[in-house]
Amino acid sequence: MNVSSVEWMITLAVTLAVLLFDVVVFARRPHEPSRRECVVALSVYVGLAVLFGLWVWHFHGSRFGLEFYAGWLTEYSLSIDNLFIFIIIMASFKVPKIYQQQALLVGIVLALVFRGIFIALGAVAIAEFSWIFYLFGAFLVYTAIKLVRNTDHSDDADNAVVRFAKTYLNTTDEWHGLKLYVKQNNKRLMTPMFLVIVALGTTDLLFAVDSIPAIYGLTSEPYLVFTANVFALMGLRQLYFLLGDLLNRLVYLSQGLAIILFFIGVKLLLHALHENELPFINGGEGLNVPEIPTLFSLAVIVLTLLLTMVASLIKTRVSR
Repeated sequence: MNVSSVEWMITLAVTLAVLLFDVVVFARRPHEPSRRECVVALSVYVGLAVLFGLWVWHFHGSRFGLEFYAGWLTEYSLSIDNLFIFIIIMASFKVPKIYQQQALLVGIVLALVFRGIFIALGAVAIAEFSWIFYLFGAFLVYTAIKLVRNTDHSDDADNAVVRFAKTYLNTTDEWHGLKLYVKQNNKRLMTPMFLVIVALGTTDLLFAVDSIPAIYGLTSEPYLVFTANVFALMGLRQLYFLLGDLLNRLVYLSQGLAIILFFIGVKLLLHALHENELPFINGGEGLNVPEIPTLFSLAVIVLTLLLTMVASLIKTRVSR
Protein backbone atom coordinates (compact mmCIF):
# COMPACT_ATOMS: atom_id res chain seq x y z
CA MET A 1 0.00 0.00 0.00
CA ASN A 2 1.55 3.26 -1.16
CA VAL A 3 0.58 5.92 1.37
CA SER A 4 2.00 9.36 0.65
CA SER A 5 3.41 11.64 3.32
CA VAL A 6 0.53 14.03 2.59
CA GLU A 7 -2.01 11.31 3.50
CA TRP A 8 -0.16 10.62 6.74
CA MET A 9 -0.02 14.33 7.59
CA ILE A 10 -3.73 14.83 6.89
CA THR A 11 -4.64 11.74 8.93
CA LEU A 12 -2.54 12.86 11.92
CA ALA A 13 -3.86 16.43 11.64
CA VAL A 14 -7.51 15.28 11.60
CA THR A 15 -6.88 12.92 14.55
CA LEU A 16 -5.30 15.75 16.55
CA ALA A 17 -8.15 18.11 15.57
CA VAL A 18 -10.80 15.66 16.81
CA LEU A 19 -8.95 15.21 20.12
CA LEU A 20 -8.58 18.99 20.55
CA PHE A 21 -12.27 19.45 19.76
CA ASP A 22 -13.14 16.93 22.47
CA VAL A 23 -10.89 18.69 24.97
CA VAL A 24 -12.08 22.22 24.15
CA VAL A 25 -15.79 21.39 23.97
CA PHE A 26 -16.14 18.82 26.76
CA ALA A 27 -13.24 19.20 29.20
CA ARG A 28 -14.24 22.77 30.04
CA ARG A 29 -17.83 21.78 30.74
CA PRO A 30 -18.05 18.68 32.96
CA HIS A 31 -21.46 17.04 32.50
CA GLU A 32 -23.24 13.78 31.86
CA PRO A 33 -24.01 13.76 28.11
CA SER A 34 -27.61 13.36 26.97
CA ARG A 35 -28.77 10.41 24.88
CA ARG A 36 -29.24 12.70 21.86
CA GLU A 37 -25.72 14.08 22.21
CA CYS A 38 -24.30 10.54 22.33
CA VAL A 39 -26.33 9.29 19.36
CA VAL A 40 -25.33 12.25 17.16
CA ALA A 41 -21.62 12.01 18.03
CA LEU A 42 -21.53 8.21 17.66
CA SER A 43 -23.36 8.35 14.31
CA VAL A 44 -20.81 10.88 13.03
CA TYR A 45 -17.82 8.78 14.13
CA VAL A 46 -19.18 5.50 12.72
CA GLY A 47 -20.19 7.26 9.50
CA LEU A 48 -16.68 8.70 9.14
CA ALA A 49 -15.17 5.22 9.60
CA VAL A 50 -17.44 3.76 6.90
CA LEU A 51 -16.63 6.65 4.52
CA PHE A 52 -12.92 6.30 5.22
CA GLY A 53 -13.10 2.59 4.38
CA LEU A 54 -14.83 3.42 1.08
CA TRP A 55 -12.12 6.00 0.36
CA VAL A 56 -9.39 3.42 0.97
CA TRP A 57 -11.30 0.94 -1.21
CA HIS A 58 -11.57 3.44 -4.08
CA PHE A 59 -8.06 4.93 -4.02
CA HIS A 60 -5.98 1.98 -2.75
CA GLY A 61 -7.98 -1.05 -3.88
CA SER A 62 -10.61 -3.45 -2.54
CA ARG A 63 -8.03 -5.56 -0.68
CA PHE A 64 -6.97 -2.71 1.58
CA GLY A 65 -10.57 -1.55 2.00
CA LEU A 66 -11.53 -5.00 3.30
CA GLU A 67 -8.46 -5.05 5.55
CA PHE A 68 -9.48 -1.71 7.07
CA TYR A 69 -13.04 -2.84 7.77
CA ALA A 70 -11.86 -6.13 9.28
CA GLY A 71 -9.32 -4.34 11.47
CA TRP A 72 -11.77 -1.61 12.50
CA LEU A 73 -14.47 -4.09 13.53
CA THR A 74 -11.97 -6.19 15.49
CA GLU A 75 -10.52 -3.16 17.30
CA TYR A 76 -14.02 -1.79 17.92
CA SER A 77 -15.15 -5.04 19.52
CA LEU A 78 -12.01 -5.08 21.70
CA SER A 79 -12.69 -1.46 22.65
CA ILE A 80 -16.23 -2.36 23.74
CA ASP A 81 -14.74 -5.04 25.99
CA ASN A 82 -12.49 -2.29 27.31
CA LEU A 83 -15.63 -0.38 28.31
CA PHE A 84 -16.48 -3.13 30.81
CA ILE A 85 -13.23 -2.34 32.63
CA PHE A 86 -13.96 1.38 32.46
CA ILE A 87 -17.35 0.77 34.10
CA ILE A 88 -15.71 -1.26 36.87
CA ILE A 89 -13.09 1.45 37.42
CA MET A 90 -15.73 4.20 37.60
CA ALA A 91 -17.81 2.17 40.04
CA SER A 92 -14.82 1.13 42.19
CA PHE A 93 -13.66 4.71 42.67
CA LYS A 94 -17.22 6.09 42.80
CA VAL A 95 -16.45 8.69 40.16
CA PRO A 96 -19.19 11.37 40.09
CA LYS A 97 -21.21 11.29 36.86
CA ILE A 98 -20.19 14.83 35.87
CA TYR A 99 -16.49 13.86 35.88
CA GLN A 100 -16.78 10.50 34.14
CA GLN A 101 -16.72 11.98 30.64
CA GLN A 102 -13.40 13.77 31.27
CA ALA A 103 -11.87 10.68 32.86
CA LEU A 104 -12.91 8.62 29.84
CA LEU A 105 -11.41 11.20 27.49
CA VAL A 106 -8.06 10.89 29.26
CA GLY A 107 -8.34 7.11 29.10
CA ILE A 108 -9.03 7.20 25.37
CA VAL A 109 -6.11 9.57 24.70
CA LEU A 110 -3.81 7.28 26.68
CA ALA A 111 -5.11 4.29 24.71
CA LEU A 112 -4.34 6.09 21.46
CA VAL A 113 -0.81 6.94 22.64
CA PHE A 114 -0.04 3.39 23.80
CA ARG A 115 -1.44 1.83 20.65
CA GLY A 116 0.54 4.28 18.51
CA ILE A 117 3.73 3.17 20.25
CA PHE A 118 2.94 -0.52 19.82
CA ILE A 119 1.93 0.01 16.17
CA ALA A 120 5.35 1.53 15.45
CA LEU A 121 7.15 -1.25 17.34
CA GLY A 122 5.08 -3.90 15.57
CA ALA A 123 5.85 -2.42 12.14
CA VAL A 124 9.59 -2.42 12.86
CA ALA A 125 9.49 -5.98 14.23
CA ILE A 126 7.59 -7.28 11.17
CA ALA A 127 9.99 -5.56 8.77
CA GLU A 128 13.06 -6.97 10.54
CA PHE A 129 11.89 -10.38 11.75
CA SER A 130 9.42 -12.43 9.71
CA TRP A 131 9.25 -15.00 12.52
CA ILE A 132 7.50 -12.43 14.73
CA PHE A 133 4.22 -13.73 13.26
CA TYR A 134 4.81 -16.98 15.17
CA LEU A 135 4.94 -14.99 18.42
CA PHE A 136 1.91 -12.86 17.50
CA GLY A 137 -0.12 -15.93 16.56
CA ALA A 138 0.83 -17.91 19.67
CA PHE A 139 0.12 -14.89 21.89
CA LEU A 140 -3.36 -14.42 20.41
CA VAL A 141 -4.21 -18.10 20.85
CA TYR A 142 -3.02 -17.87 24.46
CA THR A 143 -5.07 -14.68 25.00
CA ALA A 144 -8.17 -16.35 23.54
CA ILE A 145 -7.85 -19.31 25.89
CA LYS A 146 -7.33 -16.96 28.83
CA LEU A 147 -10.44 -14.99 27.86
CA VAL A 148 -12.57 -18.14 27.79
CA ARG A 149 -11.31 -19.24 31.20
CA ASN A 150 -11.59 -15.84 32.88
CA THR A 151 -14.48 -13.59 31.86
CA ASP A 152 -14.74 -11.88 35.25
CA HIS A 153 -13.15 -8.42 35.28
CA SER A 154 -14.24 -7.52 38.80
CA ASP A 155 -10.72 -7.08 40.16
CA ASP A 156 -9.23 -5.23 37.16
CA ALA A 157 -9.70 -1.77 38.73
CA ASP A 158 -7.38 -2.64 41.62
CA ASN A 159 -4.27 -3.68 39.70
CA ALA A 160 -0.69 -3.73 40.97
CA VAL A 161 0.10 -0.19 39.79
CA VAL A 162 -2.94 1.25 41.55
CA ARG A 163 -2.09 -0.65 44.74
CA PHE A 164 1.46 0.72 44.57
CA ALA A 165 0.13 4.27 44.21
CA LYS A 166 -2.22 3.83 47.15
CA THR A 167 0.54 2.38 49.32
CA TYR A 168 3.49 4.65 48.56
CA LEU A 169 1.88 7.95 47.56
CA ASN A 170 0.02 10.39 49.77
CA THR A 171 -3.61 10.27 48.74
CA THR A 172 -6.90 11.80 49.79
CA ASP A 173 -10.41 10.36 49.55
CA GLU A 174 -11.92 13.77 48.82
CA TRP A 175 -12.79 14.74 45.26
CA HIS A 176 -11.47 18.07 43.99
CA GLY A 177 -13.06 18.21 40.58
CA LEU A 178 -10.68 17.21 37.81
CA LYS A 179 -7.53 17.99 39.81
CA LEU A 180 -4.99 15.18 40.05
CA TYR A 181 -3.43 16.51 43.25
CA VAL A 182 -3.99 19.16 45.92
CA LYS A 183 -1.75 20.76 48.54
CA GLN A 184 -2.73 20.52 52.20
CA ASN A 185 -0.42 21.53 55.06
CA ASN A 186 2.52 21.85 52.64
CA LYS A 187 1.96 18.26 51.55
CA ARG A 188 0.96 17.19 48.05
CA LEU A 189 -1.93 14.71 48.09
CA MET A 190 -3.04 12.66 45.10
CA THR A 191 -6.80 12.84 44.51
CA PRO A 192 -9.11 9.93 43.58
CA MET A 193 -9.05 11.28 40.00
CA PHE A 194 -5.30 10.58 39.89
CA LEU A 195 -5.91 6.94 40.88
CA VAL A 196 -8.68 6.69 38.26
CA ILE A 197 -6.29 7.92 35.55
CA VAL A 198 -3.62 5.45 36.72
CA ALA A 199 -6.15 2.60 36.55
CA LEU A 200 -7.35 3.65 33.11
CA GLY A 201 -3.79 4.04 31.82
CA THR A 202 -2.61 0.61 32.97
CA THR A 203 -5.77 -0.96 31.55
CA ASP A 204 -5.15 0.77 28.22
CA LEU A 205 -1.58 -0.53 28.18
CA LEU A 206 -2.73 -4.12 28.67
CA PHE A 207 -5.39 -3.81 25.98
CA ALA A 208 -2.84 -2.33 23.55
CA VAL A 209 -0.68 -5.43 24.03
CA ASP A 210 -3.66 -7.59 23.01
CA SER A 211 -5.08 -5.47 20.20
CA ILE A 212 -2.00 -4.70 18.10
CA PRO A 213 -1.04 -8.35 17.33
CA ALA A 214 -4.72 -8.95 16.51
CA ILE A 215 -4.93 -6.27 13.84
CA TYR A 216 -1.50 -7.13 12.42
CA GLY A 217 -3.05 -10.53 11.77
CA LEU A 218 -5.52 -8.82 9.43
CA THR A 219 -3.29 -6.26 7.75
CA SER A 220 0.43 -5.58 7.68
CA GLU A 221 -0.06 -1.93 6.66
CA PRO A 222 0.86 0.44 9.55
CA TYR A 223 -1.42 3.13 8.05
CA LEU A 224 -4.47 0.85 8.20
CA VAL A 225 -3.49 -0.40 11.66
CA PHE A 226 -3.29 3.17 12.94
CA THR A 227 -6.50 4.43 11.32
CA ALA A 228 -8.49 1.35 12.39
CA ASN A 229 -7.44 1.99 15.99
CA VAL A 230 -8.22 5.70 15.75
CA PHE A 231 -11.73 5.10 14.42
CA ALA A 232 -12.31 2.32 16.97
CA LEU A 233 -11.51 4.72 19.82
CA MET A 234 -13.52 7.65 18.42
CA GLY A 235 -16.96 7.73 19.96
CA LEU A 236 -16.02 5.24 22.67
CA ARG A 237 -16.86 7.76 25.37
CA GLN A 238 -20.33 8.40 23.90
CA LEU A 239 -20.87 4.66 23.57
CA TYR A 240 -20.11 4.27 27.28
CA PHE A 241 -22.97 6.58 28.24
CA LEU A 242 -25.32 5.48 25.45
CA LEU A 243 -25.23 1.78 26.17
CA GLY A 244 -25.21 2.07 29.95
CA ASP A 245 -26.73 -1.06 31.44
CA LEU A 246 -26.91 -2.69 28.01
CA LEU A 247 -23.18 -3.40 28.28
CA ASN A 248 -23.92 -5.68 31.22
CA ARG A 249 -26.27 -7.67 28.97
CA LEU A 250 -23.47 -8.59 26.54
CA VAL A 251 -22.62 -11.61 28.68
CA TYR A 252 -21.01 -13.56 25.84
CA LEU A 253 -18.81 -10.72 24.55
CA SER A 254 -15.62 -12.19 26.01
CA GLN A 255 -16.36 -15.58 24.44
CA GLY A 256 -17.03 -13.92 21.09
CA LEU A 257 -13.78 -11.99 21.31
CA ALA A 258 -11.98 -15.21 22.25
CA ILE A 259 -13.25 -16.85 19.04
CA ILE A 260 -12.12 -13.86 16.95
CA LEU A 261 -8.67 -13.72 18.58
CA PHE A 262 -8.23 -17.49 18.25
CA PHE A 263 -9.19 -17.30 14.57
CA ILE A 264 -6.75 -14.44 13.91
CA GLY A 265 -4.06 -16.28 15.88
CA VAL A 266 -4.45 -19.35 13.66
CA LYS A 267 -4.42 -17.07 10.59
CA LEU A 268 -1.13 -15.57 11.78
CA LEU A 269 0.43 -18.97 12.42
CA LEU A 270 -0.57 -20.16 8.94
CA HIS A 271 0.92 -17.00 7.44
CA ALA A 272 4.12 -17.52 9.46
CA LEU A 273 4.40 -21.09 8.16
CA HIS A 274 3.78 -19.93 4.59
CA GLU A 275 6.52 -17.26 4.86
CA ASN A 276 8.77 -19.37 7.11
CA GLU A 277 12.47 -18.51 7.30
CA LEU A 278 13.33 -20.38 10.51
CA PRO A 279 16.02 -22.97 9.68
CA PHE A 280 14.68 -25.63 12.07
CA ILE A 281 11.26 -25.63 10.36
CA ASN A 282 11.23 -27.25 6.91
CA GLY A 283 14.87 -26.28 6.39
CA GLY A 284 14.07 -22.57 6.39
CA GLU A 285 11.63 -22.89 3.49
CA GLY A 286 8.00 -21.85 3.47
CA LEU A 287 5.35 -24.54 3.85
CA ASN A 288 2.53 -25.10 1.41
CA VAL A 289 -0.27 -24.30 3.85
CA PRO A 290 -3.55 -22.50 3.04
CA GLU A 291 -3.75 -18.79 3.81
CA ILE A 292 -7.03 -17.29 4.96
CA PRO A 293 -8.26 -14.49 2.65
CA THR A 294 -9.29 -11.12 4.11
CA LEU A 295 -12.89 -11.38 2.86
CA PHE A 296 -13.34 -14.66 4.72
CA SER A 297 -11.77 -13.10 7.83
CA LEU A 298 -14.20 -10.17 7.64
CA ALA A 299 -17.14 -12.58 7.29
CA VAL A 300 -16.01 -14.59 10.34
CA ILE A 301 -15.60 -11.42 12.45
CA VAL A 302 -19.01 -9.98 11.47
CA LEU A 303 -20.83 -13.30 11.96
CA THR A 304 -19.17 -13.92 15.34
CA LEU A 305 -20.07 -10.44 16.60
CA LEU A 306 -23.69 -10.78 15.43
CA LEU A 307 -24.12 -14.21 17.02
CA THR A 308 -22.47 -12.96 20.22
CA MET A 309 -24.86 -10.00 20.49
CA VAL A 310 -27.98 -12.05 19.68
CA ALA A 311 -27.05 -14.88 22.07
CA SER A 312 -26.23 -12.39 24.85
CA LEU A 313 -29.50 -10.49 24.51
CA ILE A 314 -31.52 -13.74 24.39
CA LYS A 315 -29.69 -15.10 27.45
CA THR A 316 -30.23 -11.97 29.56
CA ARG A 317 -33.86 -11.67 28.44
CA VAL A 318 -34.57 -15.25 29.50
CA SER A 319 -32.74 -14.70 32.80
CA ARG A 320 -35.03 -11.78 33.61
